[in-house]
Amino acid sequence: MNIFSSLLSGPTPAPQVKKQRRGIEIKSEREIEIMRQAGKIVATVLKEISLMVKPGMTTADLDAYAEKRIREMGATPSFKGYHGFTGSICSSINNEVVHGIPSAKKVIRAGDVLKVDTGAYYQGFHGDSCITIAVVEVTPESAKLIRVAEEALYKGIEQVKAGAYLLDLAGAIEDHVKSNGFSIVEEFTGHGVGRNLHEEPSVFNFRTREMPNVKLRAGMTLAIEPILNAGSKYTRTLSDKWTAVTVDNAMSAQFEHTVLVTETGYEILTDRSKV
Repeated sequence: MNIFSSLLSGPTPAPQVKKQRRGIEIKSEREIEIMRQAGKIVATVLKEISLMVKPGMTTADLDAYAEKRIREMGATPSFKGYHGFTGSICSSINNEVVHGIPSAKKVIRAGDVLKVDTGAYYQGFHGDSCITIAVVEVTPESAKLIRVAEEALYKGIEQVKAGAYLLDLAGAIEDHVKSNGFSIVEEFTGHGVGRNLHEEPSVFNFRTREMPNVKLRAGMTLAIEPILNAGSKYTRTLSDKWTAVTVDNAMSAQFEHTVLVTETGYEILTDRSKV
């Protein structure tokens, strides 16, 4: 996502166009505990959405549900109003890569590849996560794309620990994606997350020399989010100024977790298996 202009949801601008401008925050134990709660709220909403989605629903239905649940749990939607974005979720279907705007006109159909990204702002801190949902039966290629996207996320997370480097996780993601025949969207990357929805550093999903290879420290909190396309890695933005789509209309999938760096490894703060 472009933190400073019109894009939203998880991804930040690609590393080659974004410079390191300020320090990376190290969260205190108190702040980490708050972020655990923010992450739990996000995980709960996404798990519930994954179980309720069915053909015939609209993305506006999901958005209304997400906002209601986030507020019921004492938080506010991170995305709503962010640079003018109108939704509490980003809902991107099939060839839509990121930043899809929820709409009562956008009906979910069997076979769709549905990306749902959301965030919760709780007691001064954000949680951020994205899932891709196979709506009923998808094609074998789409099923593989979704599976590899989720695997790539965990390949990256497994590299996280104090003393590791961002390129360690970027390389693990890149190798897994490319070995499975898919492309990595390079125009958007992950990001730091905490007091602000988007913070330093950019967390890229491919090897690059265009950004500092940041050494991870305990207390950093990162939104790691590989975005995979079945075809070309390139995207274009629709006239709504938000929705990015694949240039060749190929399918796209994305997964994201908010992850805490620890001395010995990592903690997934948006882990849906724990809610």
